[in-house]
Amino acid sequence: MMRFETLLALGLLLLSHVHAFSVERPSSRPHGLCKAPTTTTLLSSSVTASDGDRNPSAASTGASINGSGATDAPITSMKQLHGQLLRAQAGAFAFKTKYGVLNPFALWYGFVSIGLGLFWFVGLTMYQFFAFVTRGKVDKNRLIPNLLNQTWGTLLMFFCNSFPKIEGQEHLDKLYKEGRPAMFVANHNSWMDIPFLGHTIGWRNYKIISKQELGKVPILGKAIRVSGNIMVDRKDKRSGLRALKAGIQYLKNGVHLCTFPEGTRSRTGRLQNFKNGAFKMAHKAGAPVVALSIVGAHIAHPVWGMFPLRSARSICKIIIHEPIESEGKTEDELVAEVREKMIEGLSEDQKPLP
Repeated sequence: MMRFETLLALGLLLLSHVHAFSVERPSSRPHGLCKAPTTTTLLSSSVTASDGDRNPSAASTGASINGSGATDAPITSMKQLHGQLLRAQAGAFAFKTKYGVLNPFALWYGFVSIGLGLFWFVGLTMYQFFAFVTRGKVDKNRLIPNLLNQTWGTLLMFFCNSFPKIEGQEHLDKLYKEGRPAMFVANHNSWMDIPFLGHTIGWRNYKIISKQELGKVPILGKAIRVSGNIMVDRKDKRSGLRALKAGIQYLKNGVHLCTFPEGTRSRTGRLQNFKNGAFKMAHKAGAPVVALSIVGAHIAHPVWGMFPLRSARSICKIIIHEPIESEGKTEDELVAEVREKMIEGLSEDQKPLP
């Protein structure tokens, strides 16, 4: 059995390539230092889900209230996390690393994700041999590796007690009963978003549209390639055209598509501007778009955490909105309607500022 230290070292190697899937590493420049020690933080190590519900804005951003009653800016850089504030935000046993803050739950989450990742890697390698032997004539839409990915995410959420609450399941039940493929779009706040997305869609064939850089990440990159997910090189226009054609073909083949239209993880938890590229696939294929509102993931996994710092159970939820038809709308109208639906489901502290 591989020792914990070895698994943690593998995790550090993975994080040296990319931080938090499609997330840019937190900048070392402070974005407005928090006031301490004269401030009283709203988040403490004993904060519960109900605390977040009572004051979601303060709880989710790690804001604090000073003597005048003003709320400080959200913490978006490592330099803002000082001593008592760090312990109040992430627990008494939290500590900083080069790649972000860790606490006991984060260590467990990292251990489980990397440990399961080794079996994931072996399964993907075996599938590659199978695809080579069959010359790709079997499982043309790469369902089997997608189920391997789904297994990893499901077990990770199980062992870390991090299954989110799901609302609006009836919309998917109706869509699946009709047998229609769709484009799923969601806001992006944490590492947990991809397992959340898979848990919401269920044990079905779907492909994620991601940036090409993720293909270099150990294990994750292999899963993206072997599963036939769509990678886009943002610097190459031809790559965008190939991705567009591949996405349209998947939809025609009955395979769902998934994307985070913001393009990168939100540093504050608030919804960012959309990139319209992925919507072109649904619009040209005439497929419906399903907006998903991921609520609370930025609380369980703040941008300055190396791994999630708290269980997602009772904190995070996914709101599934009614599918939006792309036919009879311009692309801009489709994007605007999807964005409006997504915002409706977000908590106040996640909604974009005016």
